[in-house]
Amino acid sequence: MTISEGDRLPDATLVRMGDEGPDEVKLADRTAGRKVVIFAVPGAFTPTCHSAHVPSFIRTKDQFDEKGVDEVVCVSVNDPFVMKSWGEATGATEAGITMLGDPDASFTKAIGMEFSAPPAGLIDRSKRYAMLVEDGTVKLLHVEENPGVCEVSGGEGLLAAM
Repeated sequence: MTISEGDRLPDATLVRMGDEGPDEVKLADRTAGRKVVIFAVPGAFTPTCHSAHVPSFIRTKDQFDEKGVDEVVCVSVNDPFVMKSWGEATGATEAGITMLGDPDASFTKAIGMEFSAPPAGLIDRSKRYAMLVEDGTVKLLHVEENPGVCEVSGGEGLLAAM
């Protein structure tokens, strides 16, 4: 079942690079009592993700802050080492965007957002989407029809809907 507006996020544990190595991040803890933007990409360093999706949230990060968003999170079916490097390479980390990996795609599958594109080497990856979550409940959800496009799921698109 694909997650929809009004649904609660499932219990999920993602991973990030901490000072001592990989750290588990309980999504419920990150969203409890908070307003959080979560956007997901098919893969770190892939063309549209790298040149359009992440930059759209870097450009709009301050505007999300002004709207009371406590945290902007990027999720990808990648390991925390790749997510750390990608955050540094794009400037997302410096902009204050939290880069979280979903290495086994368990969160992605739990919300029904997985897809595979074997010719591109993408297996069990995430569809491209952006959501506004308030206290663990999805308030807005923008999903791209085509994973190679970043229009409705970009920072500007989600911001305009808020």
